[in-house]
Amino acid sequence: MKKPLVSIITPTYNSSKFINETVQSVRNQTYQNFEHIIVDDCSSDNTWMILEDLEKEDSRIKLLRMDKNSGAALARNQAIQLAKGKYIAFLDSDDLWEPRKLELQVQFMHNNNIAFSFTNYKMIDENGQDLNRVVTCPEVINYKDLLKNTTIGCLTVMIDIDKIDKLVMPNLQPEDTALWLKILKKGYNAYCLQESLACYRIVTNSVSSNKWIVAKRMWRVYRNSEKLNVFSSFWYFLNYAWNAVKKHYL
Repeated sequence: MKKPLVSIITPTYNSSKFINETVQSVRNQTYQNFEHIIVDDCSSDNTWMILEDLEKEDSRIKLLRMDKNSGAALARNQAIQLAKGKYIAFLDSDDLWEPRKLELQVQFMHNNNIAFSFTNYKMIDENGQDLNRVVTCPEVINYKDLLKNTTIGCLTVMIDIDKIDKLVMPNLQPEDTALWLKILKKGYNAYCLQESLACYRIVTNSVSSNKWIVAKRMWRVYRNSEKLNVFSSFWYFLNYAWNAVKKHYL
């Protein structure tokens, strides 16, 4: 049986420091039937030149450049519209995959008839050094679970679009968590492959490293996207905050 195509979605913006290593981690996959759709959000550095060189080396790399800087959500949505694979996987421009990530995750989803999967992952520093911190996720997460815990790493997610179609990331940060909630609210569960198959890079002075900004964005998801009342929002936020402390510091 022919292996199904995986469409890998990567938004970039001034990613010249890391993008080559990120793309190489995709090209080094043991599972080779993929297309890597990279959407550049009007970078002002030499990211685009690096990408053009990479595209010449590998026909599976598909490039698109936004007309104006629009943010990661809209860049990802442009890539999703171009995707031809049965599976869609997400990888940000500074993160990395372990070589067997696609192989094991496709097998996991096929064997268990799963629509939405994710994996454990480890954290690395800006220079790629292992921080000896692995995010170990529950085997299954439903909508209410995710309201309390942003344990699903975007860099680990894979979705079967034969089962979950019309994927659109809301233009509301964190856009990835907002999309996962949108999917799970329909009654789907997300299933974790209990292996660490990706590396999340912690970049100094990035927005994601500012926990106050991240917390405010999560509160807006509760109130503006999920339309939760203040009391429910506060309850879920307390759980989210505790789980975030455990993930990053304990």
